[in-house]
Amino acid sequence: MGYLRIFNPHPVKTGEGTQAEDLLLEVHLRDPILQVEVGKFVSGTEMLHLAVLHSRKLCVYSVSGTLGNVEHGNQYQIKLMYEHNLQRIACNMTYGSFGGVKGRDLICIQSMDGMLMVFEQESYAFGRFLPGSLLPGPLAYSSRTDSFITVSSCRQVESYKYQVLAFATDADKRQETEQQKLGSGKRLVVDWTLNIGEQALDICIVSFNQSASSVFVLGERNFFCLKDNGQIRFMKKLDCSPSCFLPYCSVSEGTINTLIGNHNNMLHIYQDVTLKWATQLPHVPVAVRVGCLQDLKGVIVTLSDDGHLQCSYLGTDPSLFQAPKVESRELNYDELDIELKELQKIIKDVNKSQGVWPMIEKEDDLKVSAMVSPNFDSVSQATDVEVGTDLVRSVTVKVTLQNRVALQKAKLSVYVQPPLVLTRDQFTFEFMAPEMTRTVAFSVYLKGSYTPPELEGNAVVSYSRPTDRNPDGIPRVIQCKFRLPLKLICLPGQPSKTASHKLTIDTNKSPVSLLSLFPGFANQSEDDQVNVMGFRFLGGSQVTLLASKTSQRYRIQSEQFEDLWLVTNELIIRLQEYFEKQGIKDFACSFSGSMPLQEYFELIDHHFELRINGEKLEELLSERAVQFRAIQRRLLTRFKDKTPAPLQHLDTLLDGTYKQVIALADAVEENQDNLFQSFTRLKSATHLVILLIGLWQKLSADQIAILEAAFLPLQQDTPELGWEETVDAAISHLLKTCLSKSSKEQALNLSSQLSMPKDTSRLKKHITLLCDRLAKGGRLCLSTDAAAPQTMVMPGGCTTIPESDLEERSVEQDSTELFTNHKHLIAETPIPEVSSLQGVSE
Repeated sequence: MGYLRIFNPHPVKTGEGTQAEDLLLEVHLRDPILQVEVGKFVSGTEMLHLAVLHSRKLCVYSVSGTLGNVEHGNQYQIKLMYEHNLQRIACNMTYGSFGGVKGRDLICIQSMDGMLMVFEQESYAFGRFLPGSLLPGPLAYSSRTDSFITVSSCRQVESYKYQVLAFATDADKRQETEQQKLGSGKRLVVDWTLNIGEQALDICIVSFNQSASSVFVLGERNFFCLKDNGQIRFMKKLDCSPSCFLPYCSVSEGTINTLIGNHNNMLHIYQDVTLKWATQLPHVPVAVRVGCLQDLKGVIVTLSDDGHLQCSYLGTDPSLFQAPKVESRELNYDELDIELKELQKIIKDVNKSQGVWPMIEKEDDLKVSAMVSPNFDSVSQATDVEVGTDLVRSVTVKVTLQNRVALQKAKLSVYVQPPLVLTRDQFTFEFMAPEMTRTVAFSVYLKGSYTPPELEGNAVVSYSRPTDRNPDGIPRVIQCKFRLPLKLICLPGQPSKTASHKLTIDTNKSPVSLLSLFPGFANQSEDDQVNVMGFRFLGGSQVTLLASKTSQRYRIQSEQFEDLWLVTNELIIRLQEYFEKQGIKDFACSFSGSMPLQEYFELIDHHFELRINGEKLEELLSERAVQFRAIQRRLLTRFKDKTPAPLQHLDTLLDGTYKQVIALADAVEENQDNLFQSFTRLKSATHLVILLIGLWQKLSADQIAILEAAFLPLQQDTPELGWEETVDAAISHLLKTCLSKSSKEQALNLSSQLSMPKDTSRLKKHITLLCDRLAKGGRLCLSTDAAAPQTMVMPGGCTTIPESDLEERSVEQDSTELFTNHKHLIAETPIPEVSSLQGVSE
């Protein structure tokens, strides 16, 4: 920001906040400040002055003060003594008595392109380029050896003598002259180097009475202590990523104490490589110093990246309390055993009855309810939709929160399945008093051109409930689910006579008029056709629903297999609600057709193919990026060479590689979008398959929950963990536990590490085998003990999990009779007398 501030903290008591008179001076210098140093920078005087480094300028100021009648009447001001305008962008600087001069300090500035510029107070001395420099590193001056020490981009510590720098070829003279050819100009040669294998954050050169002069280098993972000749004295591997360091004293002979701050808000004190002290800070320190303030020696001054300045000291207040000696007495172990059993019984009863809190109290802390508006918004809130020409409507959802007691940090998060989006999904509340009510409203609309896998939304509230023992509160979470209307993503459409995919749902009650089930989707021109109805999703796909006049069946058909899910699920839900209103409790649905596994496998293969394509594209992109950086380095070397050489079409190659990188990046983004849409369609098809399995085998709610946990473990695909390997591991676990044939299968262990498979054949065979074992009487449960009686119920009915290709082929042949292609089985389950549509296949 360009502000220069000088502080003199003097609190009245420990822990007191900032005083107004602590700030002695604040000046806005307009330009960003890179570094500040104090030294003898003005000729003719040995007084200390302030050097401030900007990116294009070096300024030297004198700081003076005027005493007032009272303490807060003192005035301080700075005066510009001189400045140097830099021709190159500065990075950092160091100062010292270069060359052994007495009574004054010289300044050396390192530029961003690796040039060292030396200033003798008010005049510019010379500039030298460091050989092979690509990016600048930290810079320090050693007065003991009269040399500059830095860490180059080659990740090695380099030392350059000042005398070698002074007599080397001038950086401003690119062309060799006749005088230089005769030997007056010397080449810049490094004094010594040490490869440390990592980039350095800072360099500090210290010399204390009880220890030899040392060069400390703070790396990204280690810190090193070097001798003056570059040999390693010791090094220490750090557990956390460091942010700053300071070797500050030597308390015992031959050792040096070092302060190291890290990004975990910790400050560590090392004596050589031994950790002596660790303390917690309220911020991440980016600079640390040790000084004497208010007659208190050893004050640690830390500065954070957001300008938080803190003065601290190490130590603890002594405890004068001494525990009295406990009288020794003999223990009665029998009484202790009886008391222990009584306490264990009390603990067991409490855990059984109420848990952490009484159940009534837990449920009444906060009540959350959601209400979905039955009508569309008068003005649609949909923005940036990708549906096409259809008008996208939005619907309002209101969530009401009512608390019984005072709560803290209540946060409401709302989630819906993409491509459904919310106008707002995060809300925060403060329930400072009991019996408060808060209501928030937001709109939901469809953004993408494909259908979501679910119409169910979830509102989750996290809050803290304060207690007597814990004023900060115990974290709690409560959730409330709401169901969005089908009309949000669907419009009335024309029924289709033919379709590629068909499902037939059987019921135990007489058919219901579709107009009464779906009143909002009735086509005005065909009011008499009560047993057929068309649905058109906003993305463009269509679904047709038919109800038989004589039998108790409903048929759902569409060109896309995954589009059958939402209409089928909505039909079953509305049938259940209809018969509940009629007072009929024994209504049930069933599915007697063949499982449409072939269509499901096609969606799995398409999703897996997109994952393979994504890996190939990212590998190609990585190769082109490496090639692009290699060409850049070649060009940079050519441009920095003192003797110009032809580019040899490197610029053309760079331009072509750049275009390839951009094209590959676009292809990766497009593949990611396609993969996301494919995963959404796969989730819709998975929901449909689980629903059909539940209707087919009349599974309970707990068994369906196990299937959903196995088939829908992920909300989205990630490069590290994909749907195929996760589902394969879950199904294999079910086949080897609750659906196993023998205890031998239960003893088999699954691989602990999941990796992307080569193909989907193993997953598809395991899904087929799962359906096979369910068809032969298997039941799903989480307890491994429940799998043992299963061997008596169906002896020889279930085959073992194939361990070789030959066994897999035999299993595939055995299950072919039960799971044939669903497309060829439609004629076996006809819906007679569908008179409203001519040409519907019977």
